[in-house]
Amino acid sequence: MDFTFTPSQNELVKRVGEFAADKIAPHRKEQDSGATYRPGLIPDMAAADLFALRIPVRYGGLGLDAVSAGIALEQLAAADLSVCFPVLNSALIGGVLADNGTPEQSARWLPPLARGEHVVALALTEPAHGTDAAGIQLQARADGDGWVLTGEKTSIMIAAHATHALVFARTGGEGPGGISAFYTPLDGERIRRERLTDLGCRAGGRGRLVFDGHRVGPGDLVGAPGGGFAAVMRGFGVSRALIALMAIAVGNAALEEAYAHATRRTAFGRPLGRFQSVSFPLVEHTTLLHAARLVAYEALCRADRGEDPRIPSNMAKWWAPKAAVEAVHQALLTMGHLGWSEDGPIAQRLRDVIGLQLADGTAAATKLTVARLVLGREYAP
Repeated sequence: MDFTFTPSQNELVKRVGEFAADKIAPHRKEQDSGATYRPGLIPDMAAADLFALRIPVRYGGLGLDAVSAGIALEQLAAADLSVCFPVLNSALIGGVLADNGTPEQSARWLPPLARGEHVVALALTEPAHGTDAAGIQLQARADGDGWVLTGEKTSIMIAAHATHALVFARTGGEGPGGISAFYTPLDGERIRRERLTDLGCRAGGRGRLVFDGHRVGPGDLVGAPGGGFAAVMRGFGVSRALIALMAIAVGNAALEEAYAHATRRTAFGRPLGRFQSVSFPLVEHTTLLHAARLVAYEALCRADRGEDPRIPSNMAKWWAPKAAVEAVHQALLTMGHLGWSEDGPIAQRLRDVIGLQLADGTAAATKLTVARLVLGREYAP
């Protein structure tokens, strides 16, 4: 059992960490208050190869493993969680396209995704179907050699920034077997976007996508008809562990700020860290985040070895965001009015990280996945 990164992974930590400190962290408050990414962010991230992490080398990507994607997202999330979503989506959707697309489709889609020319959203959730993703109702009506998409997607991260989307639509009967996936640009006349107003991750541009007869052709279908739901569910085995690491990074960043405050601030003639009521809760949350991080990286290691990552990935996904929210909350309490103030570093982190308790599956959904894998479907809820 080896808990160390390889030399190339340690170099990635350094490289992305320096990029985040230079290009991301200084703009965190500006992006939050403006509720959008700063001009030039996407090109800067593309130049740093952040969209190329998981794209195969033959299509212009770096071809890195899942652990390396986790490393990069940790560094970005510690600086500003909201910038992680285009990178996460590139890794998740790039994998779905590479695994399910034809060679011609991969050659057409993956190089611009790696270069950051395609900023891609995952269009799965609908107003009446969130956790119940297999019940989605956006219709793909057969029309000649293609389909016409009609319906609404909502709560779509980076909807405001995306140039393309992987859209899941019903081409057949009820249930997961009737869902297909389409990769399509979002500049069509029959697509309407609406930005949503959020508690946190405001720069991330979460929004609605309304399809009003948007046409897609046979070359836009990813994989076989009816195979879309299974494709994205396989991708979640990695992406849920990546999201867990994003949450952990936010929690650890907040705790670092609280530890620093505990050494600078004095009360009753002593540094705050000398009081057990201050230092012990911080240590408890540091311990929980450390343990959750190990589970998340176990999932990514299993995926890289070709093993099923779903049990540790879903464990990490339900646990890490909860642990991170509680850690950031404790950091806020430690810092008192500095933590409560929007002028300080903590309030935004708390608002941002709460959303990861919903993204890519709630705690209930991920616990259900673990229960079914451990007990078997016939004995689980």
